[in-house]
Amino acid sequence: MSVEAADREAVSGSRPCTPPQASWFEFLLDPSLLEQHLQGPHPDPSPVQLIVQFLEQASKPSVNEQNQVQPPADNRRNRTLKLMALKAAAHLTWDLNLLEKGLTIPVLNMLLNELLCASRVPPGVKHVDLDLSTLPPTTAMAVLIYNRWSCFVFCRMSLVQQEKELTDNILSVLREQAADSIMVLERALNIKKDFYIHTLRTLDLLAADPSTANGETESSTAGLRISADHLHCQVHYDLGGIHFQQGCSDPSVYEKAREHFRMLDSSASLCCVDEQRLAGYWSACKTLTEASDPSESQLTPYGQISCFMRNHDYGVKLVVYSFNILFVCLCVLNDRDRSLEEVCHKLCVCNAVRDALEGGILSVSFHQLLLKPSKNTISFLLEVCTRSLDKEHRSETSKRKMAIFIKTVCNRLEDVSLAFMVSSHKLFMELLHDEEKKILMEQMRKSSATVNLSAKPLPSFYDIPASASVNISQLEQQLILSLDPRHIRQILIELHGMAERPFWRVNSKWEVPVDYVNVILAIKDNLTRDLVYILMAKGLHCISIKDFAHARQLFTACLELVTEFSPKLRQVMLNELLLMEVRGHEAGAAEGNMERPPPDLVSRVRGYLEMRIHDLPLRQTVGEECVVFMLNWRENEYLTLQVPQSLVNSNPYIKLGQLIASTCKELPGPKESRRTAKELWEVVVQICSVSSQHKRSSDSRVIMYMIFFISQDDIVNEVTAEHISIWPSSLANLQSVDVEAVVVTLKELVNYALSLNPNNQSWLCTQADIYFVTNQYSAAMHYYLQAGTVCSDYFTKPVPPDVYTDQVLKRMIKCCSLLNCHTQVAVLCQFLREVDYMTAFKALQEQNSHDSMDSFYDYIWDVTILEYLTYIHHKRGESDKRQVAIKAIGQTELNSSNPEEVLQLAAQKRKKKFLQALAKLYF
Repeated sequence: MSVEAADREAVSGSRPCTPPQASWFEFLLDPSLLEQHLQGPHPDPSPVQLIVQFLEQASKPSVNEQNQVQPPADNRRNRTLKLMALKAAAHLTWDLNLLEKGLTIPVLNMLLNELLCASRVPPGVKHVDLDLSTLPPTTAMAVLIYNRWSCFVFCRMSLVQQEKELTDNILSVLREQAADSIMVLERALNIKKDFYIHTLRTLDLLAADPSTANGETESSTAGLRISADHLHCQVHYDLGGIHFQQGCSDPSVYEKAREHFRMLDSSASLCCVDEQRLAGYWSACKTLTEASDPSESQLTPYGQISCFMRNHDYGVKLVVYSFNILFVCLCVLNDRDRSLEEVCHKLCVCNAVRDALEGGILSVSFHQLLLKPSKNTISFLLEVCTRSLDKEHRSETSKRKMAIFIKTVCNRLEDVSLAFMVSSHKLFMELLHDEEKKILMEQMRKSSATVNLSAKPLPSFYDIPASASVNISQLEQQLILSLDPRHIRQILIELHGMAERPFWRVNSKWEVPVDYVNVILAIKDNLTRDLVYILMAKGLHCISIKDFAHARQLFTACLELVTEFSPKLRQVMLNELLLMEVRGHEAGAAEGNMERPPPDLVSRVRGYLEMRIHDLPLRQTVGEECVVFMLNWRENEYLTLQVPQSLVNSNPYIKLGQLIASTCKELPGPKESRRTAKELWEVVVQICSVSSQHKRSSDSRVIMYMIFFISQDDIVNEVTAEHISIWPSSLANLQSVDVEAVVVTLKELVNYALSLNPNNQSWLCTQADIYFVTNQYSAAMHYYLQAGTVCSDYFTKPVPPDVYTDQVLKRMIKCCSLLNCHTQVAVLCQFLREVDYMTAFKALQEQNSHDSMDSFYDYIWDVTILEYLTYIHHKRGESDKRQVAIKAIGQTELNSSNPEEVLQLAAQKRKKKFLQALAKLYF
């Protein structure tokens, strides 16, 4: 429901109904009604809305007897509509600011071209070739209005985001004539006579007698008089803005812009001048053209900064110590003058000191500056802090705030040498309490051992002998941070020379699979045991964060080490290297690299699956991911034909992978393919059964694609998916299935599938069905609409009927109904192959609707539903809504006498707009 309609509904019981909104054809039937309407206090529709309606109706194509689309006819009706559009613009005194805010570029272009025609501008002649001083006053003014708009749009065309194809054509024309338009405006400054613009009266005269197009006579004053001074003021403002925009590519043009702004008199009553924008233009131009004005530059902070920049006073001493101008825009730094970077840093410091003294929050830019400050920046900060505590800030409150600020700076500095520089300053000594200084110093000493271990110790610590415990702590810290196998080995050698203890326990985050722990801890040599454990733990961590380069280095070093003494650990490391290669290739595929894996990797995966070594610890996830790898890269021939049968019988992962591969391979085949599908079905049912002894871990993703279909006896009627016909439609022993786990697994599976291919319409519909059966109707609508979007280029084309089947549409209808969006229900009922009038009528009878109600009436093309709407609103006494319904019925394209092609075109147009409107609501 629109805001106006909601307001009328709320007060309908306390006052008579508001008169219905006037329609465009009422003005066409009674032209005198337009002026009365425009003179009202708050005309509805507004003048801008009327312009859109009049021009839209005047430019509609017609259909001849052979059902061929013809351009708009040049008849009395269309000429009258165009004239009324001009009259609505004349009521706004041709204010381009108002017109540009309310009209799109194509509509405003059409309006101004009609103005040129009405003002008898010679057709086929370039405006730059016209002598404005010899033209009738309204004709010259029409030329100036058009060229003002042309320059304005050309300078801002990078911001235009409207109907792209149509707008691009117009912009290409404006781009070609931009230089001519500037020349036309510059010539207008030489004309000293007054101008006139069309009013409602002159346009009425035009309708009565075309020979008086420019007034009663060529020298008459029938229009609205614009003095030469007022016109020059407006043109100076426009040309100044145009030249300023062009200055980005040609800095010399800023001088022209400044000259135009200097000659501008903004007191002219009919000028569309933005005072604040003008002040900004003027200040920017003076700075960019280095036009010094000492008296004026001291009035604003920006002026003072500009003065310092011109004088190359990058110390900005006044700015540093005068706190009333610290909050200035720091955007003076640009790519062409990197010398101002230090100035910006100083200003940031000054602002931070001021924030601290006023109890404000320190800015993000100051925190970013403290990440990597220079020594000069910290020195400057301490100087500003010292000078800020002048006689006016000697209060205890100010001193306490400054102490808190200094503590904050010390805590934020990562460079310990800079932190000690602050802690040795007199402010630190004077303002902080002894306890605070003690705590800060202790924190800095601790961080000095961890922040940069390779850095040279501070000079003040040269003569302090390090204890054994300190050396061990530093080495353990390096051991945690290092990813270089040789460095790790060297650190462990040093550590074992200092103390004999298990250093693999240094970091609690180091974890190796339980399957390998006993084998590694059985190594007798302590150094070797620590090294193997740490190399494997670090390698597994690198794989988890997808740092495969370091993982390969760590695993390779570990493999070389264990090869010397343990064939069992050697095979373990070969398996982990294989898993790393598999995951690395899958990670590349997820990022868009669809290159097939090298034959060597495929061969190694086969070798692992066929491997038979007794007493070898095997990780379950390695076997699972190897099978998944073969499935993902469609190695179906191997899984179905080449894998040994003994391996299938003994390895459950191979068995499951073979069934999935066989089912996928036979999908396009005859009904016999259901035999393989049934075998797969039985295995998956067993996996999902509560009593199953072989429950799946969270890593198993691919094999669960269809398991949701066994969670109900008649699930086919609830969730749809590709190839659903090959699965059994019922389940005998439903009680044995963990339904909740099945639902959760399927949701995760479909989410994962959509992350790989978000434009798969079948998966989108499946996701929508899942949300539908779990009563999440808004989310269901989101995915139903997304499925339609991806196959119709955002509904610019019809949605294929195999996507929006009657079943899908009925579910969308039910979702809208349960969301109390009853008008949306009525509109969607038209989409069915057979319009569901009973559901539509029942929905329209509901008075508690949470959608926009009458704003959706424009999307209804079924006249029966529209007639029922008029009846139901008449019965309720809702005259305003009834008027909206009548207006919708009155559209000529819905006339039942129209050819079927026209009716179909009208329906498709409304389908498109309605679905796009729904997408905005639910996306």
